[in-house]
Amino acid sequence: MVVDVKNEKEIMIMREAGKKLLAIMDVLGKRVAPGISTLELDKLAEELVFSMSGTPAFKGYGDKKNPFPATICASINDEIVHGVPSEEKVLKNGDILKIDIGIKYKGYFSDMARTFAVGKISNEAQNLIAAAEQCFWTGIENLKAGSKLSDYSKSVEKYISGTSYSIVRNLVGHGIGKQLHENPQVPNLFDRSLPDFVLQSGNTLALEPMINEGVCENFVGSDDWVFKTADGKLSAHYENTVLITKDGVEVLTV
Repeated sequence: MVVDVKNEKEIMIMREAGKKLLAIMDVLGKRVAPGISTLELDKLAEELVFSMSGTPAFKGYGDKKNPFPATICASINDEIVHGVPSEEKVLKNGDILKIDIGIKYKGYFSDMARTFAVGKISNEAQNLIAAAEQCFWTGIENLKAGSKLSDYSKSVEKYISGTSYSIVRNLVGHGIGKQLHENPQVPNLFDRSLPDFVLQSGNTLALEPMINEGVCENFVGSDDWVFKTADGKLSAHYENTVLITKDGVEVLTV
């Protein structure tokens, strides 16, 4: 398995891309409220991406017969990821919204996701959102050059095993750089069937825990994009683009 190692020039560009993407997400997060449609958020996101001298990473991605049609993935409640923005999808008080967004800037990609509360949400929903974020920070805690990729997966799995939540198994993180999706695949639990990999300084990854309130099983919706929980319970998502260094992990999207 070939995993790209970025040089200092490439890393500087990816740092810039990460800062731009974070600024965009901050604006989007402030607009999340009851009464706004996910299409409105998508239009704003696209304007912001272009204003930052970037291009949307997701729009047009995938099969030519069914390319992803939007700048953001906007997934509500039991939608795990890849929700397609729509004028008909209007946020309601008590919803949770996952916004996943990527930017291409000077030939390099950055990718991040957050789960937002819409108005006042239940304590159970708030705890789920917090646990998804904690998965990420627990996962990277001991990573550095020389660590194994599986160290991340094992840490996330151990953390979730101490909760009532389940990890989405069939959706994974990934390498990132000149391409939105590069080697390696990064599962959020340890899978002996996948090749392991020793991390090097200059590796860049998009790490993205996805956890469900109920079962881990899920299905793809009728639009062939959105993934939904099999039991209709809530799902939360948290993602950052990171750089592996000799001393640890530099998070490029915080």
